[in-house]
Amino acid sequence: MANPPDLPELRAVALECLLINDPMAKGAAVAAMNDTVQAGAYTLDTCAALQTDAAIPGRPARPELVAPRLVGHRSMATVEGRAMLVHALAHIEFNAVNLALDALWRFPDMPQQYYHDWLRVAREEAYHYSLLSAHLETLGFRYGDFPAHGSLWEMVERTKGDVLARMALVPRTLEARGLDAIPSLRAKLAQAGDQAAAAILDIILRDEIGHVEIGNRWYFHMCRLRGVAPAPTYAELVEQYKVNLKGPFNVDARIEAGFTEEELRSFV
Repeated sequence: MANPPDLPELRAVALECLLINDPMAKGAAVAAMNDTVQAGAYTLDTCAALQTDAAIPGRPARPELVAPRLVGHRSMATVEGRAMLVHALAHIEFNAVNLALDALWRFPDMPQQYYHDWLRVAREEAYHYSLLSAHLETLGFRYGDFPAHGSLWEMVERTKGDVLARMALVPRTLEARGLDAIPSLRAKLAQAGDQAAAAILDIILRDEIGHVEIGNRWYFHMCRLRGVAPAPTYAELVEQYKVNLKGPFNVDARIEAGFTEEELRSFV
């Protein structure tokens, strides 16, 4: 049955949001999409195989994307060094908005809750970006003032053909690294006297646990559907995609996000 012409279709709108270049405009579009869903004024076509010829993702001309080793040293002893760290975090959150939108529009034939989960992630990541972008301006800089790298999006691109690989290697691998890194970054910022940035990282860690849990939950769902064992399948994907599982790990946060103690022991 065709969608009612006066109601937006969620996955198509997610694709439209993904193509927006300006980060704040993208965030506003995600918020509007969320409001529409909360009001029930939308449709969801889980079967459509959507296509686009546009360049994905929409992103501003700046920051310049460089190799990770060229991003620069972030000394906490100077305002500029702290701004570089906040900028790097803002870039991660902007990319996380894009990856959530991509997970939402790209993969058909998933349960309705899958799409609602990734809309939640997109909304919360956009909020994180807005907090970091605003704080960056209090330090005298704007998003785009420093170079950044595109490692997170590169994995999104590499896993675009398989939702199981996407769930395994983006939320439960690359985003899970944030669970490990945030406590030490928070401590550095707090020690440098930037309590506002430290408070933002508290919010991000709280929400990222939920985001990683969503990735874990849908990874396990796909493993059940395909009749494969999660742990060995994950190990095969890590080897296939040449992912380095680097510790130390925030074990408590990872367990809260759906990892098992047995699996975490296998990482070390």
